[in-house]
Amino acid sequence: MKTTRPAIKLTDEGARLLLEAAIEHATKMGVPQCIAIVDEGCNLVAFFRMAGSRVLSIQSAQRKAMTAASTGKPTGSLDPAIDLKLALATDGDMVNIKGGLPIMTDGQIIGGIGVGSGTGDQDLEVASVALSKFGSAAPS
Repeated sequence: MKTTRPAIKLTDEGARLLLEAAIEHATKMGVPQCIAIVDEGCNLVAFFRMAGSRVLSIQSAQRKAMTAASTGKPTGSLDPAIDLKLALATDGDMVNIKGGLPIMTDGQIIGGIGVGSGTGDQDLEVASVALSKFGSAAPS
C-alpha cells in the first residue's frame, strides 16, 4: 500500500515568471490589473496590483486563482447553475467569472492564476499569455 505520492510544486521563480509575464501583457494592453498566483492549496504565493487597477479586484483576482486551482478548470466555464451555491458554500472564496486559470504541469494542478480589473475577456487574455510563457519556460 502506498501512503505517499510525488508532487510537483510551483517555485518562487515560477510564480514570479507568471506575475512578470502578466504585468508585461497588461501593460501592453493598457489595462492595469490585479494579478494573483496561488499554489495547489490555494495559498497566495505572489500578488501585484498595478497602478490604476480597481481596489476591489484584489479580492476577485485572488478568488479567481483559488477557484481555478481547486477545480482545475478556467473560471467562467463552470456550470452557471452552481454559481451561488459555490459562493455560499465557500464564503465567497469560489467565483465563476472569467480571468482565472489553473496552472498545470505534467497533468498535475500546481496552482492557479487570477487576473482582475479589466473585462472578463481582458482578464482571461492576460492570464492566458502568462500561462503560455510559463509553459514555454525551460524546466529547472
